[in-house]
Amino acid sequence: MSGSSYKTLCSVLIGNFQVVFVPNYNVSVAEMLIPGSELSQHISTAGMEASGTSNMKFALNGCLIIGTLDGANVEIREEIGEENFFLFGARADEVPQLRKDRENGLFKPDPRFEEAKQFIRSGEFGSYDYNPLLESLEGNSGYGRGDYFLVGHDFPDYMDAQARVDEAYKDRKKWLRMSILSTAGSGKFSSDRTIAQYAKEIWNIEECRVP
Repeated sequence: MSGSSYKTLCSVLIGNFQVVFVPNYNVSVAEMLIPGSELSQHISTAGMEASGTSNMKFALNGCLIIGTLDGANVEIREEIGEENFFLFGARADEVPQLRKDRENGLFKPDPRFEEAKQFIRSGEFGSYDYNPLLESLEGNSGYGRGDYFLVGHDFPDYMDAQARVDEAYKDRKKWLRMSILSTAGSGKFSSDRTIAQYAKEIWNIEECRVP
C-alpha cells in the first residue's frame, strides 16, 4: 500500500470509526458489552501476560478473538480450534532473540509501520504530542526506546491477521460458524468446571447434592 493510499484509508477510517472509553467498567457493564461484541483484541507481547479471563468470557459468548499466542489465548485456541482464532505475532520463545537482534541493529521495520508512525505524527489525530510514545518504538536499545514490546515486529503480521478478519467477516456463514464453534469449545472455561476442579484438587471437598 502506497503512502497516499494509506493516508486515504486512514482518513476514511477516522470518518467512520468511533472510539469509546467506558467509564467505571465492571462486571455489570461487561454483562452488556461482551455478548454484543463480535471481535475482541488480545494483543499483548507473547510471554508478557500471565493469564487472563476476559478473553475467555468473549469466547464463551461467541465473540471471535484476534491475538498473540500469549496467556489464556493459548488455551482458548487449543480448545476452540486454531481455525477459529485469528493469530499473529512472535512466539514467547522467539522474543529474547528478537530483542537481541534489535539491539544489534538487525531489525528492519515494515514500510507500513513507518507510514503509520508518520501519519500519527502528522497531527491527523489531534494536536497531542505523540512523540514520547512513538520514540519508545524507535532506536535499538535504552530506557524508553528499542521497542521492548516488539510492536514493530508484530505489526505486519497484525495487519495480515486483520485482513483475514475482514475476509471472514464478509462471509457471514463462515463467521457465524466460527462464532458457534468458539462458544461450543469454551466449556472448559465455565465457572462450573472451575469450581468442580478447585473442590477436588484444592479444597478436597465433595459435592453436596440437593435432595
